[in-house]
Amino acid sequence: MLWAQPAMEMEPSVSEATATTRVIVIIPAMNEASSVGQVVRGALRVLPDAAVLVVDDGSTDRTAAEGEAAGALVVRLPYNLGIGGAVQTGLRYALAEGFDVAVQVDGDGQHLPEEIPKLLRTMQSENADLVVGSRFIEESGYRPSFARGIGIRLFAVLLGCICGRRLTDTTSGFRAAGRLAIAHLSEMYACDYPEVESLVTLHRSGFKIVEVPVHMVARAEGASSIGAVRGFYYMLKVVLAVLVDVVAKPTFTRREIENTLRAARK
Repeated sequence: MLWAQPAMEMEPSVSEATATTRVIVIIPAMNEASSVGQVVRGALRVLPDAAVLVVDDGSTDRTAAEGEAAGALVVRLPYNLGIGGAVQTGLRYALAEGFDVAVQVDGDGQHLPEEIPKLLRTMQSENADLVVGSRFIEESGYRPSFARGIGIRLFAVLLGCICGRRLTDTTSGFRAAGRLAIAHLSEMYACDYPEVESLVTLHRSGFKIVEVPVHMVARAEGASSIGAVRGFYYMLKVVLAVLVDVVAKPTFTRREIENTLRAARK
């Protein structure tokens, strides 16, 4: 377990000033050469003291080169692991390097870097372990496809029943994780349906999840990897995966991770 290593330090209080918090922006990307550079530059413009890491998930184009040219650190995976494997790679790097907060931003340019501070402020003010940028708390102009819209509503109802509270955007890939959540997700992060499943596993392990309204713009290039037919198949598999997560015993609770990190610091 990476988070059980003695070199790790205890998570600082999220009430501390953001200026004293080490932040890393993780950008998972596959064949996003046309947009990833702009995302990196946007993140560095908003958070000039943050580290930016592009995880190139087996791209066949210049994604890695464009990310590096824009000023990011780049990890090139030897083959495509999928969004879960790419994000977990970034989270493990964040944990090993002692970052306090890891912000996930998609490499396609749909997430606005200037809204990253909103996630960080909410993490501090709400004492949250995970802050999720939601497109549906307020009117944002985002209009999902028919199949995607059904899935989003279905997952919102399902997780609302599981978590006992309203979660509006369970598929959002725009999120910020604190040190304890980084430690948890670096070990327990689904490969296929990470956004939805991670909310379930974090909730069941005692982590605090908060949503904050954000905007999302249309892709400038390319298209989503999930079409209509595949979308319904995706919905079925996500529901089954979530039901398995519900009956499975949490591997690590928040308290266990916190105690381990505290002991490692001594």
